[in-house]
Amino acid sequence: MDPEKLETFRFVGEILPYVAVIVAVSVGGWVMTTWLRIKNGYPLENSWGKALHPHTDRESQERIKLLTTENAQLRAELGSVKDRLETIERIVTDQPSRLAQEIDRLAMDKGGHA
Repeated sequence: MDPEKLETFRFVGEILPYVAVIVAVSVGGWVMTTWLRIKNGYPLENSWGKALHPHTDRESQERIKLLTTENAQLRAELGSVKDRLETIERIVTDQPSRLAQEIDRLAMDKGGHA
């Protein structure tokens, strides 16, 4: 056999394990990334970056509509709670001496009836 060909085969034989390890690590990383995306609910993408899964179907659109409605209701409720909290803060901070007098009066009334 030709010494050049023999040298080429030896070089390929020496480098082949390194190439195999690099390929195995790359494929393993791709599999792990895909598994993590599926596990955590991220959409899978093709090589052009377009989402493969989940497709937006009728069920997904209904779910989005319900969540949007619920979000609006919760925001309205939060606004109401903020208004009530502002009222309570105003009552507590505006006239603390008046509040203390009312508490004392109530305590006297309770003590007088007992």
